[in-house]
Amino acid sequence: MSEKTLKEKTATGLLWGALNNLTMQVLGALIGIVLGRLLSPDEYGMVGMLAIFSAIAASLQESGFTAAITNLKHAEHRDYNAVFWFSTAVSLTLYALLYLSAPLIARFFHQPELVDLSRLVFASFVVAGIGTAHSAYLFRNMMNREKAIIGLAALIVSGTVGIVLALNGYSYWSLAWQQFAFITTVDAGRLYYVRWLPTLHFDMAPIRHMFAFSSKILVTNIINQVNNNILSLVFGRLFAARDVGNYTQAAKWNTMGHSLISGTLQQVAQPVMASISDDGQGRQINVFRKMLRFTAFLSMPAMMGLALIADFIVVLLGEQWSDSVALLRILCVCGAFLPIHTLYQNLFISHGQSGTYMWVTIGLIATQTTVVLAFGRWGIQAMVTAYTLVVVMWTAVWQLLAKRLIGIRSRDVLKDVVPFLLIALACVAAGYYATLSITTPYMSIAARIVVTAALYIGVMKAARVTIYNECIHFLLKRHETAH
Repeated sequence: MSEKTLKEKTATGLLWGALNNLTMQVLGALIGIVLGRLLSPDEYGMVGMLAIFSAIAASLQESGFTAAITNLKHAEHRDYNAVFWFSTAVSLTLYALLYLSAPLIARFFHQPELVDLSRLVFASFVVAGIGTAHSAYLFRNMMNREKAIIGLAALIVSGTVGIVLALNGYSYWSLAWQQFAFITTVDAGRLYYVRWLPTLHFDMAPIRHMFAFSSKILVTNIINQVNNNILSLVFGRLFAARDVGNYTQAAKWNTMGHSLISGTLQQVAQPVMASISDDGQGRQINVFRKMLRFTAFLSMPAMMGLALIADFIVVLLGEQWSDSVALLRILCVCGAFLPIHTLYQNLFISHGQSGTYMWVTIGLIATQTTVVLAFGRWGIQAMVTAYTLVVVMWTAVWQLLAKRLIGIRSRDVLKDVVPFLLIALACVAAGYYATLSITTPYMSIAARIVVTAALYIGVMKAARVTIYNECIHFLLKRHETAH
């Protein structure tokens, strides 16, 4: 693929990925605001306790085959067919096991209501298993426009279901049915856009061929899910449902923020880097650094800005969520670096280095778990702070290994990331002090957003930052083409 073609394909993929994630996060935020006002921290905490089980089960049913199919030079019907039947069988088996384990889960959290609730929540990934092969096809072919439409439809349907049930007094059941409706709608959309159907030819040879690679992705995905939900698990065991609910609310908004960038990258990073994995190190470094600058350009101001306006939780959802504000501000620091981790992870996956990806992630979660538990005596905020610091420092581990893989220098990475971090912090600080005199909550939040964003864009323009100019040029070009 030529440099121009690769650049155009990457930019288009990023554009649709960004539109997809932006739409999803904005609409998801609006739905979350409505549900947050209708439901209490205790009710959120009930579903939050089950998050880790659903996440691990979802990783098992997908088993890393999306990444494995993407890395194939030529993906055929037999590859997708094998993944379909494997994922479906695994999903049904896992649901049976978790269905029977529901009483044990309820006993672990001291919440008898979790028996029936968990059986509904876990049913959603059975539906997800049916769509794994179709999801892999969409991802491999960078069909981000179609994914954006599917995601929008799923959010509208599931959000409507959740809000209607919450208004009618269904408590935490409304969140469970919302999850089920979301997965079901996503699956229906995948089946609509990917005109591929499985056949009854049970050839598992492709599974055996891909499993050496995908198994490491599977293990790593499970570890990532444990890592993402470890605090909910620990808090669910040590603290009351209300504390879990407050953390879940903060983590949800943090995830919405960093997922906007991570999700955008995820849709193009592996396919693009896999397409140049056989090229020279020079080109690989250039492509990686450009994507790194794009990531830092977005993630640093977005997450530092979210920390600045974290008290919107109380303004929008009510005083009952006040304990979530400090937790969100801490998590935003972690969220600023997670998209950079995502980029490194896709670099190793695109080179077939799933083993490295797996062991580095194992090291991360082992370190985080140890550090978090060590800070347990000082309460939730101390534990979340320790968790965040480990994430930030672990970026150095990824960089050390990336240097060995493609030769990228640490000083170049610092040159690509640190300026955006410092500019974002300066703009956030200026935005905070410039709006101190505004006492009306809604006006204060709006003013902080406008002032901080204007300052950041102004600095980008004044400094003639290349990545900013390229983004504006591409958007203008797309606008002219559309008209």
